Amino acid sequence: MPLSVSVVSGAAIASQGGVNLENAQYLVPSLNFRKGGTSLNQALFLRGVGTINFSIAAEPSVAAVIDGVVLSRAGEGFGDLVDIDRIEVLRGPQGTLFGKNASAGVVSMVTKLPEDTFGGSAEASYYSAQEYRARATLNLPLGENIRSRVTGFYSEYDGNLRNVALGRKVNGYKHYGVRGVIEADLSDAVTLILRGDWRKANDDCCAEVIGTIPTNAAAAALAGTNIRGDDTRRVNQNLLTQTKEESWGVSMQLDAELGGQTITSITAYRKWDNTEIRDGDFLDRPYVGLNQLHDIGPQTSKTFSQELRLSSPTGGFFEYVAGLYYSRAESQRQFTRDSIICTASTLPAAAPGLIPCSTAPGVSTARSVTGTTDYGSIFTNMAAFGQVTLNVSDRLRLIGGIRYTTDQLEGNLIRRSNVGAAAAGGINPSFDAGVYNNGLVDPVTGRFVPGVSNGIPLNLKTVNDNWSGKAAVQFDLTDRIMSYASYTRGYKGPAYNLFFNLGTSGAGVIAPETVNAYEVGLKNQLLDNTLILNIAGFYAKYKNYQANNPDVVAGERVTRLTNAGSVSTRGVEIDLLYQPSRAFSLNGGLAYTDAKIDSFRLPPGADATQRVPNGTRLSNAPKWKGSLGATYKIETGGFADIELGAQGSYQSSQLYELSPIAATRAATTVKGYGIVDVSAGLVAADNGWSLRAQVKNLFDQSFASSIVSGGPGGSYRYIIPREADRYFGLTARVNFGSEK
Repeated sequence: MPLSVSVVSGAAIASQGGVNLENAQYLVPSLNFRKGGTSLNQALFLRGVGTINFSIAAEPSVAAVIDGVVLSRAGEGFGDLVDIDRIEVLRGPQGTLFGKNASAGVVSMVTKLPEDTFGGSAEASYYSAQEYRARATLNLPLGENIRSRVTGFYSEYDGNLRNVALGRKVNGYKHYGVRGVIEADLSDAVTLILRGDWRKANDDCCAEVIGTIPTNAAAAALAGTNIRGDDTRRVNQNLLTQTKEESWGVSMQLDAELGGQTITSITAYRKWDNTEIRDGDFLDRPYVGLNQLHDIGPQTSKTFSQELRLSSPTGGFFEYVAGLYYSRAESQRQFTRDSIICTASTLPAAAPGLIPCSTAPGVSTARSVTGTTDYGSIFTNMAAFGQVTLNVSDRLRLIGGIRYTTDQLEGNLIRRSNVGAAAAGGINPSFDAGVYNNGLVDPVTGRFVPGVSNGIPLNLKTVNDNWSGKAAVQFDLTDRIMSYASYTRGYKGPAYNLFFNLGTSGAGVIAPETVNAYEVGLKNQLLDNTLILNIAGFYAKYKNYQANNPDVVAGERVTRLTNAGSVSTRGVEIDLLYQPSRAFSLNGGLAYTDAKIDSFRLPPGADATQRVPNGTRLSNAPKWKGSLGATYKIETGGFADIELGAQGSYQSSQLYELSPIAATRAATTVKGYGIVDVSAGLVAADNGWSLRAQVKNLFDQSFASSIVSGGPGGSYRYIIPREADRYFGLTARVNFGSEK
């Protein structure tokens, strides 16, 4: 194919102990995963470009697709990889065939289809630190031309951090669900595929450790957490940070051959409910001068999509694909922020300068500040697209594509504030409408912030049209070497900064993000087809880049989604697969990415001191990233063969917070690191059973998957992933029938 693509098999992900897309970043160097406190705040990045935002009315730059269905929210794509056949990572803007929210690329997950014969499998895994996984698949023919496949799964993990205040492990999870598919041959020319899935998750991830010592009394409150940067493994929070999710979806795919043409219809409906619960003060209780801040934000999302495609036969002079696309994604969220603000207390100091606060009558002078915002969005996307390939000769092909898109985005928001009066008698949750009816009292500072009026609905609407597309030339230098060059115009629709702290200055529409991208590449099959070596060079310039920008509101530093200006990314990627024999294979990749700000744009009304210097490297974009894996199979001729494997990955330093302050950028940059995984297994000669052992992060390399500012007393918050510690695993699997 004349574009840069990485394909990772489901077996490769499973062999690395992978649970979700987060693990794919260790196998695809151009792919990066930004881990957040909850799944709502996580994002994918390709070639250094992605979208981090807390807005309900903004889409990702990297589209997550499952079985041809585009997922509307980035968080939906981070569920369990259930019965996955392969993951395809298409790098660079995919503005023609995928189009919707794919200005930086596409990650497409393809699940397995049923087999013609009966079969199944069952597997169970145990990993150190109390992690258990179980999965079973049944392949069941339902008739001569009807096949079905169903997979159920369950997994749980205690976590890698100790919460001192709650006396338990955190950063764990509990997941379970089912996925099923029915494939029917309605005739020799018509195939129908019905898919359905349901999943439930309860994650107490991800509690952010305080990795640097606060400059105020919070240092004493966190004394028991043993603050040591990314080696910190304790938190002291009285609210369990967690994400509760339930999602389900159905899709129907119809493929019909008519006179050599193929018509494809994909109809889908998805529902995703997510509740975010977060401790925002990072302490075990409120103290005088150290406010308690707790967040809860349930969100519901539902999406209907319909795609129609018509494609020609292949092999002739003229090949084409044309189609229509429709999507309607509706989301609603209610976010509540509760704070206890304490100015005096009669309780004895827990440490010098650290006086606990109590809500008991007569003990402390305190007030309760509560802000609740109901807000929602409706994305309606319609598009017509087409792509043509001209096979000029056996070696030369010309490709052109175009997509017309119309986006309609609606947003709504209503805010309610509840401000308690300071009183020695304890918490008074009364609402003073006479003072606070034109804005919101900030729960952190207790200060009034002018903005969107309380109790008055805010309704927003915008419509935008766009033309995007691509042009490419593909030439076979030899039978084994293909070259290509392409130009792609990418697009991502408009957005609104709809989130809890929306102010009047941030209520304007955020312009669509567009990109002009150029790519050249060579795809080589060498050494008698034992070596596949693909090389790509790329350059992309983004205009109206949608990103979180720093700002100062009422003296407090915040972030909001805006058009951050122009950014560019350039680099080189190498993918290789070497298999000199049936027993040995080597695979890997290397990516050099230079992604930076070309022209920074301040948000409307922002403080000029918040300008990020032009030339600053983009966050979540390491310059160098690589992976290398090897497998070796020893055929014993006995009851079982031996399989050995090793996988290494490395990335150079990576910035996590795009701050105007050089010291903050330095503090939120993770130094380069590498991790190595090894495995060994016994596999029955007939593939009827297997037993595999793994060691993850063999050399126990500690690292953070995110570092951001905003901790108490100017401290920095670290997210420590499971992969930042060495751990062990054992997986037993039984296959029968078609699964062998």
